[in-house]
Amino acid sequence: MEHTSYLERREQIEHYFDRTAAKAWEVLTSNAPVGRIRRTVREGRDQMRATILSWLPQDMRGIRLLDAGCGTGALATEAMRRGADVVAIDLSPTLIQLARERSINDYQNGYGHIEFLAGDMLDTSVGQFDYVIAMDSLIHYDTPDIVKAFSNLAQRTRKSVIFTFAPRTPLLAVMHRLGRLFPKSERSPSLEPVLQSELLHQLMALPHASDWKAGQTVRINSGFYKSQVWEWVRA
Repeated sequence: MEHTSYLERREQIEHYFDRTAAKAWEVLTSNAPVGRIRRTVREGRDQMRATILSWLPQDMRGIRLLDAGCGTGALATEAMRRGADVVAIDLSPTLIQLARERSINDYQNGYGHIEFLAGDMLDTSVGQFDYVIAMDSLIHYDTPDIVKAFSNLAQRTRKSVIFTFAPRTPLLAVMHRLGRLFPKSERSPSLEPVLQSELLHQLMALPHASDWKAGQTVRINSGFYKSQVWEWVRA
C-alpha cells in the first residue's frame, strides 16, 4: 500500500473537517436529532470519551493536559471542569471556534483553564504536559505515522499518553477498500486500519521505548463506530 506522508494526510483532514464536513460535525457532536447511522457514531464517541475520562484523575487541579485533535471540545471541557489546565488543539479553525462557543459558560465556573488553538497537534511550541489525549485524531494515519506522532507527544509527556486507532478487522478492511472506489473529490479521509501487534512492535522499537509501558486498552464497537483506545504510561 502506498504510504501517504503525514503532511499530505494532515492537509486532507484539515480540508475535510474545516470545509466539507464542518456543519455535519457540528450536528453530530450536538444533541440534535440524527439518522440511525450517525446515532451509532455519536453513541460510540460518547462511550469512548467516557472511557478515556475514567482513566484520568477526578481531581485534576495542577495538571496540564493536551487534547490533541480536540474537535468541538467535549473532552477538553470536561477535563477543565475537573480543574485541569488544558490546551485543546485541532487542525480545523471552524471546529475550534465552535468549541470556544460551546465552552464559554464553563469559563465562568472557576474550575481549570482551557486554551483552544487551531494548529497541528504535534507542534512542540505548546510545551510539556502531564497527560496527552488523542481521541480519534490518529485514526486517519497509518502505523508509521502513528508511531512518529506518539514519539513526538511522548517526549513531552510526564505521565501518560492515551490515543485511539482504527483496529484492523475484516469488516473495517472491506469498508476501507470500498471507500477507495469513490472519486477522490467525494471521499472523506478514510480510516487507516491498524494491526495492534504491528503497532506495538514499532512502538517498542522507538529509542525511548524503555521509558514507557503499554497499559489498558479497550475497543468500542457501536454500529459504524469502531475505535480502540490504548493507554501508554511512563515506566
